[in-house]
Amino acid sequence: MQVSEESMKPVLDRLKRAQGQLAAVIAMIEYGRECEDVVTQLAAVSKALDRAGFKIVASGMRQCLVDGSENPSMTQEDLEKLFLTLA
Repeated sequence: MQVSEESMKPVLDRLKRAQGQLAAVIAMIEYGRECEDVVTQLAAVSKALDRAGFKIVASGMRQCLVDGSENPSMTQEDLEKLFLTLA
């Protein structure tokens, strides 16, 4: 499944934000910050990664609906499996 660059820009932005958040979590642990602060930041990273994954799957679904007859390699079952790996 190839997803358009236009669809991937918001995903890349989310992943870069998550990358920064993860770096912050690592720094927090290294500097001995409170567990509550670390876990809160880690939850934000997790949510950002989940949203990026869902956006990729949603873009794939949309593309398959539009291009489905041209590219039958990705089935509905394949998309469901991708979606469920994020759940």
